[in-house]
Amino acid sequence: MAMDAKLVNPFIDAFTSVLPMMGFPTPSRKGMGLKSIVVDSLGVTIMVGFTRQLRGNVVYNMSEETAKHIASTMMMGMPVAALDEMAQSAICEMSNMLTATAATNLTALGYDVDISTPSLTVGSDFKVKISTEKYLTVTMDLAGHDVEINIAVSAN
Repeated sequence: MAMDAKLVNPFIDAFTSVLPMMGFPTPSRKGMGLKSIVVDSLGVTIMVGFTRQLRGNVVYNMSEETAKHIASTMMMGMPVAALDEMAQSAICEMSNMLTATAATNLTALGYDVDISTPSLTVGSDFKVKISTEKYLTVTMDLAGHDVEINIAVSAN
């Protein structure tokens, strides 16, 4: 499974177009790199799968503090002291919106894609197997908070 660079921009574009609509300043790209097979959790990971003409996963990875900041912003500034069920639901909804927008962007490139329901895991002492080979990771700065977008999708 070789990672095609043109499959990455739809995810970055989704991040920079969706989050400002949710009350965030426009995110900026901090870095990009290749990693192999597993994602080391930063505290909160959300995995969404791709099917049909594209197969694979995207894993959004962030610290618990970043997740609480995102949940608070999505809940109109309501303080989020703990990553409770409501905060986790907000993070999953954000992941769903980002991935659905990326899927729409990929459809515009001619791919027939479908996405799975987001799967959220909390805890920093674990790894997520995302790929059998290398995958691309993009670090986005969201108002001083880092969010990794780990992308392992390929065309069938």
